[in-house]
This record gives sequence, C-alpha cells and structure tokens, in this order.
Amino acid sequence: MKLDFLRNRQTPSAAKAAAGPETKASAAAPVVTWHSAGRVAWSPRDTASLTRSGFAGNPVGFRAVKLIAEAAAALPVVAQDTERRYATHPVLALLARPNAGQGRAPFLEALYGQLLLSGNAYVEAVVAEDGLPVELHILRSDRMSVVPGADGWPVAYEYSVGGRTHRFAAEAICHIRSFHPQDDHYGLSPMQAAAMAVDVHNSASRWSKSLLDNAARPSGALVWQGGDGQGAMPDDQFRRLAEEVEANFQGARNAGRPMVLEGGLDWKPMGFSPSDMEFQKTKEAAAREIAVAFGVPPMILGIPGDATYANYQEANRAFFRLTVLPLASRVLAGLSDWLVGFTGAEVAVSPDLDQVPALSVEREAQWRRVSDAAFLTDAEKRAMLGLPPLEADR
Repeated sequence: MKLDFLRNRQTPSAAKAAAGPETKASAAAPVVTWHSAGRVAWSPRDTASLTRSGFAGNPVGFRAVKLIAEAAAALPVVAQDTERRYATHPVLALLARPNAGQGRAPFLEALYGQLLLSGNAYVEAVVAEDGLPVELHILRSDRMSVVPGADGWPVAYEYSVGGRTHRFAAEAICHIRSFHPQDDHYGLSPMQAAAMAVDVHNSASRWSKSLLDNAARPSGALVWQGGDGQGAMPDDQFRRLAEEVEANFQGARNAGRPMVLEGGLDWKPMGFSPSDMEFQKTKEAAAREIAVAFGVPPMILGIPGDATYANYQEANRAFFRLTVLPLASRVLAGLSDWLVGFTGAEVAVSPDLDQVPALSVEREAQWRRVSDAAFLTDAEKRAMLGLPPLEADR
C-alpha cells in the first residue's frame, strides 16, 4: 500500500504540467472562495423576518417601499444606442409585456420592491429555441441562493421552495444587488440598515396599543391597608381582586367605568412621567430614521417635525432626483446589459427625463440654458441633453 502511494505520487511541477495551461483570473478570487467555502453567506437579519416586521407590519416602511417602487416603475423609458433613439425595439417590447401575468409597471414594481426589501433582485429569462428571451419573471430573493465557483464568481443560482430546489445557469438569471461592503455575493438593503429604527417604531406602536387597552392612561395602584392599616392581603382575596379588575375595568369597553372598592382598599392614580411624555417623540424619530434609510423625505410621508425642505414640491423633486432616478437608472442599465447577451443588440434602456413631471422645471431650465449657448454646436447640444447625433452629424 505504501509503495503504491509513493509510485503514484507526483511532484508539484508534474502536477502543474498535467493540469494544463493556466487561465487568467482575479488574484483575490481564491481567497474569497476559501473564506466562504462555497456556501451562501446569509446576513444576520433574514429577508423574511425583515419583510414581515418592516414592510407588512410597519406603516412607514410599507409606504416608503411602495412610494419608491411605484414611482420608479411609472417612469417612462427610452431605448437608444450610439446612433439613434428607438421608438420600437424588441427590448422595449419585452419590457412592455414581460410575461402573461404582468405588464411593465407591475413587473418593475415587483423588481424594485425586492431590491429595496432584500438588497437583491433576480430576473429569470425564458428563452425560445432561437436563443432569444420571450418572457421575464421576478423570483423571490428569500428563496434564491448564489452558487459561487472556484474563481469566486457565481456559476449557478438555486431556487428553493417547499423542500425542492431548482438550479439555474448563471446566464439565465439577472442578479441586481445593492452595494454591500462586507458581502461578495449579496446586497445590503435599506430595510436592513433601518432594522433598529423599525424595532423601535413597532415597539412604540405596541406600547400605544397597550395604553389604549388600559383606558388610555397609565395604570394606577390599589393600596391595601388592612383592618389596622397594616398587614398583607390574603392570597385568595388578592387573586379574586386581580380577576375582577381585569374582567370589569380593563379594556376599551370599560373605559370610564367607576370602580367600587371594598373596605381597606384605596386607589392611587398615576400620572404620565416625563419619559412617558417623550415616548411619542421617540416614535416620530424612529419614523424619520426609516424614511432617511430609504431616501424618502419625511415630509412626503407625513411625518411631523421635519422642515428640511421649503415646500412639498421641492421635497418631491429631491425625492425623484436623489432616490427614484438613481435606482431606476441602475436597474434598467443592469437589465439592458443582461438582455444584450441574448439579443446581441447594443442598446441601452434608461428613464426618459423629459417626461418626468416632477423634473419638468429642471429640464425646462436645462433645455433653455443649452439652447441659448451660442458657442455650442447642434451636435454638442444634443450630446449634453442625452440625445443621439443627427444623421448628418455621423
């Protein structure tokens, strides 16, 4: 056995020669692969829990996600290359009707929603026999996992539902992710950054609900004085008193009901402490933190106490300029680059800024400023406005 092992053993140089020629790859990729050991690196707060507590169970998070996703999905889009802008194009037609159950707006709204809630968005392409995609489908990010290869790049994606797993080839999935400084394969969502503020806001809501259930005032104290002013209440009498108070004097239906006390009992009401009075301010501060994490001006969400913007119109313009447009531009660019691999047509899809009502004032000023610039040629003016050159300028 030992002789066979020595006979079959190869020197490092011989093993390297037998492996064939080397291929170029990132120098840091083997380190990344060794660190992850080929397994998925999950974030400390899973997507399902954050979605339940921060979206389905929190009005501020729900409205922030819906506001961004609906605004970004409603943006008009345009397709153009280095030579022309297309009124009709196969990529535009595919985005207009991605699948039989969704149009462009519902499809993009679901895509943006997944990205905001989990930091990751996955799009599946259904490819026809000619190699062109005929349908696009959004896959839930909490069910998808990345399968990294030896060089650290994804080689496949696994979608798990109900104990069953389907593996997609890497080229069949468009993975759009937010920036995460500590994860090589998954993105960081605004909901994860706002997780602590969501917990504070939800706890404050539960505290307010408990306060309303107790006649909208803090609990008082029943003081037992006994026959001679001292002594402890018997156990059976204490239990009976607690049951009667819970059944007859707690809850919204018993609000304002007078309490009849037996001999030896005295009611001592308790007022709000300064910390109780500050509780509502804590809740509003948590709501502002959630709005800031998503990039929504608190004024748009109706959160009081915020005077950063002079008026609602200015806040809405900042919302589109700083949050909606960067998100939509990045996602549409990722989709168009991915679809180019199927169609081969070098076309870029982007939001049409001239048709966004919230930016009409800015665009009008820019058009006027460029139009009045006599030192610019027509080709330079079109380039500054993001328009392709004319036929005569090519």
